Amino acid sequence: MNRAFSRKKDKTWMHTPEALSKHYIPYNAKFLGSTEVEQPKGTEVVRDAVRKLKFARHIKKSEGQKIPKVELQISIYGVKILEPKTKEVQHNCQLHRISFCADDKTDKRIFTFICKDSESNKHLCYVFDSEKCAEEITLTIGQAFDLAYRKFLESGGKDVETRKQIAGLQKRIQDLETENMELKNRVQDLESQLRITQVSTSPAGSVTPKSPSTDIFDMIPFSPISHPSSTPTRNGTRPPPIPSRSTEIKRDLFGAEPFDPFNCGAGDFPPDIQSKLDEMQRQRWRGSKWD
Repeated sequence: MNRAFSRKKDKTWMHTPEALSKHYIPYNAKFLGSTEVEQPKGTEVVRDAVRKLKFARHIKKSEGQKIPKVELQISIYGVKILEPKTKEVQHNCQLHRISFCADDKTDKRIFTFICKDSESNKHLCYVFDSEKCAEEITLTIGQAFDLAYRKFLESGGKDVETRKQIAGLQKRIQDLETENMELKNRVQDLESQLRITQVSTSPAGSVTPKSPSTDIFDMIPFSPISHPSSTPTRNGTRPPPIPSRSTEIKRDLFGAEPFDPFNCGAGDFPPDIQSKLDEMQRQRWRGSKWD
């Protein structure tokens, strides 16, 4: 490993001071991950961290997981690790918290730096894989340190304190934005639940119970097929249908047919009675004719 912090007088840097102080230098790399280390610096410390993360990445690769790609933005304020497509900041390593940076001379693709976490105060070693730019990225971080150190000397240390305050405010703003987004999502969930509750309890949304197939007296309810009755209903029931008149001849309670003198045969009565019946039949016929 080669430490990149030694500021020699004849050092020739790769970028202009304005590029790192007013803007940033972007690089693309693969992020193997980060792991906690016991010391803030040291070649053996980062070497053990690289071995550990390489082994963990080998296990994930055998399971079909790919090494995630990230974008590094290096400036005098620190190193930001972003998602390449969405530009979402995954880690913001402030420069004054970075204590060690090196590239691996045995593996030209690997470079690392150790940064103290602002929340847990633990030292984390970040390991990256860059096929062509590992050494260049390490030198760029070294140049950012050199420029930041010069600004520190020029400002008498005030610039560093200002950057710390700004970094703290930025972190607070980011936390508030995250909290605000969570609250908005919570409010939307509560409004959705309230609308569902109102719909389920409103009369329009209530379900009308179906009428039973029979009433309390086990009577079949009115059907459109049956003929309507003009008789008013009572207790929800209708009177039984009126039976149709039969065309058959009615009989009395003794089983005899009703007497009709005009339908009787001529031989059923004596001659004197039969003659009177014939006369009555002729008179009846004349009366119906003149009517």
